Amino acid sequence: MNRKHFSKIGETLYTAELPNGLRINVVTKPGFKLGYAVFATNYGGAHRRFFLNNQWHDTPAGVAHFLEHKMFDMPDGDNALSTLSANGAQPNAFTSGGMTAYYFDCTSGFEENLRMLLNFVSTPYFTDETVNKEQGIIGQEIGMVEDSPGYVIYNRLMRMLYEHNPVRDQVAGSVESIAEITAETLYNCHKAFYAPSNMVLCVAADCDPEKIYEIAKEILPEEKAEIPSADLGEKESEFPIESYHEEKMELSAPQFLIGAKVTPAGRGESLQRQKIVAQLALRTLFGSSGTFYNRLYSEGLLNRDYDYEIDYTAGVATVMIGGESNDPQRVLREINSAISGVKEHGLDRDAFMRAKKASFGARLRGLEDFDNICISMVTGLFGGYCSLDSFDVLESIDIAECEDFLTAFMAPDRLAMSVLTPISKV
Repeated sequence: MNRKHFSKIGETLYTAELPNGLRINVVTKPGFKLGYAVFATNYGGAHRRFFLNNQWHDTPAGVAHFLEHKMFDMPDGDNALSTLSANGAQPNAFTSGGMTAYYFDCTSGFEENLRMLLNFVSTPYFTDETVNKEQGIIGQEIGMVEDSPGYVIYNRLMRMLYEHNPVRDQVAGSVESIAEITAETLYNCHKAFYAPSNMVLCVAADCDPEKIYEIAKEILPEEKAEIPSADLGEKESEFPIESYHEEKMELSAPQFLIGAKVTPAGRGESLQRQKIVAQLALRTLFGSSGTFYNRLYSEGLLNRDYDYEIDYTAGVATVMIGGESNDPQRVLREINSAISGVKEHGLDRDAFMRAKKASFGARLRGLEDFDNICISMVTGLFGGYCSLDSFDVLESIDIAECEDFLTAFMAPDRLAMSVLTPISKV
């Protein structure tokens, strides 16, 4: 395996690619009892239409999430979650718009648990009976999520912003769409997207990297399969489809979510740099220790539920700022005013430097969280960059890059706002 030491942060990374195309990243953690591993596929809820073996394939919404649920069933009747838990591991999985990841952490038996992880994720087993049963379970899950204010406001915003990309739909699909899923659907999608050439394995543990390599080589298929090409819809407009939407729910206070589409950079270093610029720009102007938030908080316009982020998934990137407020429209006006101030006067340099130091510190603390290390490595591998290079990239970013990001992607005509207001009680 290739070895690279990052002296500035004191981390050592080992990388390799198996003959079957699986990419492996291992960060060694000498002296730590805890070990963490994630086995992920570049396949999420948005990958519903794809090209493979010289033909297009269309699948119902929710297949990636459905697969995540069913992958823990083993041919011998065991459940991988139960088996891993019985062996001292804490396993779980998640599906986003752009990936599905299976992971565990443990303080003993790491190699045995890694074998279990690789075995069950690479061993599909579905029957019509178990698929029919799962349709009912996931259908209930969909119903509960659709009653959640957080889901409603987020899903509405995504539909206001995106016209074509499947990220506008729920990752789990709908009750109607999952009713179309069969055991054959799951087998076909597993074969297409769970090939090692479309997957990555990332580990943070006190381990021998070469042993990780050998275990993966021993367990996983030998052939290098073709990687599917996903169709994520037509090119999106820079502007939202709808700028404002309001609906009522049973709430104690109005909630809002303001969003804007960001044109993602390509792959590799340019993508990594844009992500870090975006995060730094948002922290500088809208961070919880900055002037914007603290002024609006002191005036009672915002509370501690306030948050902001930029999310990259399935070929799109979205800035989101949200929380509770008795006057969401004024919050929007204040955001527009803040962006106008950046355009006219630039960002406050002292605030920028504080945000930069805080970002560096947050990333440094993130190295203590093995799950953060591994998920960041997965995201980097799928994006064509090394996540541990982020410290050097962050240091090289100047204030003008952050100003350009904010004024380019958060102009008033690019913003959309989804609002939930309480149902009036008579």
